Amino acid sequence: MNTEILDKFTKSYLKDGIPQLKSGDTVKVHQKIKEGEKERIQVFEGVIIATKHGQGVSGTFTVRKISSGIGIERIFPLHAPFIEKVEIVGRSSVRRSKLYYLRDRVGKGAKLKRTDEKAKVAPKIKK
Repeated sequence: MNTEILDKFTKSYLKDGIPQLKSGDTVKVHQKIKEGEKERIQVFEGVIIATKHGQGVSGTFTVRKISSGIGIERIFPLHAPFIEKVEIVGRSSVRRSKLYYLRDRVGKGAKLKRTDEKAKVAPKIKK
């Protein structure tokens, strides 16, 4: 199979401006929703528990959030036309690439250690 032809074909579907996503990131995904003739943007905020298939056309990421005590997961294609933008709200330090263990955890057990908050908080001075 000729990869040059395949690359040329898939290049037209790639989006610009997608941030580097990794597991443990808290993101806001702005998604276009069509209801009849009207179109609106809905935001889905949660933690990325998995990224699959790289940064190419077939790349996806799974976002998990807790809503009213129920865990909700959505799988988003990276370069889908219905995704308006992806914002990174925060980053967490994780040791695994797939955070499926968060499905079994509730409350404080499901918390991740944030890495971006350390830069914002000033150190305490002891007197």
